[in-house]
Amino acid sequence: MVKLTRIYTRGGDKGKTSLGDGSRVAKQSLRVEAYGTVDEANAAIGLARLHSAGDEDAMLARIQNDLFDLGADFCTPEGGSRGAGALRIVAAQVKRLESEIDAMNAELAPLTSFVLPGGSPASAYLHLARTVTRRAERLACALAVEETVNPEAIKYLNRLSDHLFVLSRHLNDNGARDVLWQPGLTRDGKQSA
Repeated sequence: MVKLTRIYTRGGDKGKTSLGDGSRVAKQSLRVEAYGTVDEANAAIGLARLHSAGDEDAMLARIQNDLFDLGADFCTPEGGSRGAGALRIVAAQVKRLESEIDAMNAELAPLTSFVLPGGSPASAYLHLARTVTRRAERLACALAVEETVNPEAIKYLNRLSDHLFVLSRHLNDNGARDVLWQPGLTRDGKQSA
């Protein structure tokens, strides 16, 4: 368990931060960008949870916990001194997301257009979290080009963005309140969205 007694350490005052294995890297390194963006996605999910309840809120609570696991995974390089025993995302976490996606998606009508973020506050925040998750995935993939990255972590981010999309539709009365893209709607200058 983590025990924090001091919030500030002054260790980052010169633009470097410590990773989970104790090594120091620049705060703008891809690894720090990846786990920082995972943290940002977690915060957006926290906003969505203000507008969710029941099973949906429980799913989001599990995801928020997973995202801390994912941050720990990215924070501790696999080849580092503490890499062997580090907390890592595992296939079961990815599989859980897939099972939840399948269960929710079974209740949704097929899409006839792309969905615009909105419909309900929870759905709008989930779309925000989805786009931040996609950014985290891109950063993790860029990091994987340069360093070893747990492949399950990248899979988790990919499934999570799908999960957040499907959950956003589920929370929009199973898609009934989805706001659909209407290609070219305002091109003639007469119509408005």
